Parts: sequence; C-alpha cells; structure tokens
Amino acid sequence: MRVKWKGPGSKLRSGGVRRRRKRSQGFTLIEMVVVISMILILLAIALPMYSSAIQRSREARLHQDLTTLNKAIQEYSLDKKKAPQSLADLVPGYVKFIPDDITGSAESWVTEQEDSEDAWDPNELGIKSVHSGSDATSIDGGVPYSSWTH
Repeated sequence: MRVKWKGPGSKLRSGGVRRRRKRSQGFTLIEMVVVISMILILLAIALPMYSSAIQRSREARLHQDLTTLNKAIQEYSLDKKKAPQSLADLVPGYVKFIPDDITGSAESWVTEQEDSEDAWDPNELGIKSVHSGSDATSIDGGVPYSSWTH
C-alpha cells in the first residue's frame, strides 16, 4: 500500500483517498454570542439617543403650541376688543383645536388672567396668556415647562 504525502494538515487514508469531514451548516454558539453581544451594544448606544430625540420633539411641539395659543389670544383680543374668557373661545376662528399640553391632555393648560389696570374691559377680565401645567423639567437646563411662555 502506498501513501502519498499531500502537505501539512492533509489527512490521508490508505490507498491515497482523502476524506474530509463534513462540517455541519449553521453557526456555532460562540458566533451567535458574539453577534448578539454586538447587537446589544448597539442598542445600548441607540436607545438613550432615541428617547432623548423623542423628548426634544415633544419640547419643540410645546414651544410651537405655546406660540400659537398666545398669538391666537392676542389676535382674539385685538379683533374683539376684549380678552377670551376661556381657551374654547379661540376654537371657532383662531385655532382649529386646542392642542394637547406636553402632559398629553388639552385640559392641563394653565391660563393667566388679565390685570384689572391692563385689561381690555376692566369689568370682564379674560385670558392674558397661557402656559403649560406640567411640573416636569426640560432636558436642556432643568427649567420647568410651566415657566415657558413660548
């Protein structure tokens, strides 16, 4: 019987026939652990950035809603020569609907009443401005949303 040398690592059997072991198709446990670990690391980086982006979006919406509502209050007061008595007075012609506050409810807006000396009609005081009713603070400086005017 003759055996031929094919180089290092070759496995020869008698007769010069080389047989390879079939490797099973699929992934090893270590490969799976490495891939799952990389996915978890990427998620750990991405999730805080995602939640921060969502909060910044809510804050931008609050700024926009405050500006819109306070502008509508001023326009109503200039047109009617009196301040609105409630936010619902703005709905027919100045805004389509009262937007939700950052709390998620349109009922949580806090209105400020006119001063009697600065009022359009001192006998009938109305709304001078509106701000958020939330006691939560912003991401940037920890300023309460309730102190935002626009």
